[in-house]
Amino acid sequence: MKEITKSIVNEVSEVLGQINPEESMKLAKELHHAKKIFVAGTGRSGLIGKVFAMRMMHSDYPIYVVGETITPSIKSDDLLLIISGSGSTGSLQQYAIKAKEVGATVALVTTNKTAAIGQLSDCTVCIPAATKKRLASEPETIQPLGSQFDQTAHLLLDSVVVYLLEQHPKGHNHTALNQKHANLE
Repeated sequence: MKEITKSIVNEVSEVLGQINPEESMKLAKELHHAKKIFVAGTGRSGLIGKVFAMRMMHSDYPIYVVGETITPSIKSDDLLLIISGSGSTGSLQQYAIKAKEVGATVALVTTNKTAAIGQLSDCTVCIPAATKKRLASEPETIQPLGSQFDQTAHLLLDSVVVYLLEQHPKGHNHTALNQKHANLE
């Protein structure tokens, strides 16, 4: 078991090391300047989006998960962040089209920046990870399906949160973040 864990950590670390930091910093800047942030993904990528949304809410950013009953409409000064390994998930592509129609910014975290959603995006962070498709261009992995992408996306987006907190520290100390944490537990 220890060797499996070590292999997974090494895989994710290798992929993280290949992400372009300029892309990540651009995403952080776009997130910071958006009036409202919307996050969307399907399957495990959608769950990673919810994890990110929670941490951004703790950091006092106005963020919503697409599909939840309390999510408002997107407007021109907002940002839609899509997490999609393939960059071509049909429902997510439709969200991107709608966001562009109203003039909102579209950001994408993906393995394929040239995919359909990537071509609609104003900001793309490419994670060179394995997906469920196991294309020849993807790295080797011992993990099933898109686990390598999802784990890397999680750590990348946590890094974006830390970067934002460092860049805009006012009122973002541990005590302030903890006060935003759920207390109906």
